[in-house]
Amino acid sequence: MEHRTLSSRLVYENRWMRVREDDIERDDGSRGVYGVVDKPDYVVIIPIDSAGLHLVEQFRYPVGARYWEFPQGSWEAVPDVAPDELARAELAEETGLRAGHLRNLGHLFGAYGFCSQRFHVYVATDLEQGEPARAPEEQGMRVARFDEHEVHAMIRDGAIRDAPSIAAYGLHLLSRA
Repeated sequence: MEHRTLSSRLVYENRWMRVREDDIERDDGSRGVYGVVDKPDYVVIIPIDSAGLHLVEQFRYPVGARYWEFPQGSWEAVPDVAPDELARAELAEETGLRAGHLRNLGHLFGAYGFCSQRFHVYVATDLEQGEPARAPEEQGMRVARFDEHEVHAMIRDGAIRDAPSIAAYGLHLLSRA
């Protein structure tokens, strides 16, 4: 089923997102409204070395809590940056790790019922440690390495609740099968 956009109006905009409201007409002629959040695409990086997987923990303001997740991010100022370039930069920024090798596992949509944003999933290997260069929003971020069993327990126990991290990890597990 396709929809035809009759009109669109910008409801809200800041540096990180745009919210619009679209009046639409469905195939059967009925009309409706969609609220759509437009955000730049981002990357989720799964850094792996022989001792385990590297995760970051940070405070997430919208939910008022700290959780573990895989490094991830976007560049609002350069929304059309190549995903692999973004993956390398975000990994280094958040963790200080430099990837000798990146493998793209594909891309997913996080919430396509209301948001146009997608995320690209990468596995980073051949890691070299450097210094992180975190953005102000990332102050207080922690980095730690966990083995696979610990990551599985963290997902089960709710220490990792970030859906993109869990989905990215699922793609990683499937890529090994």
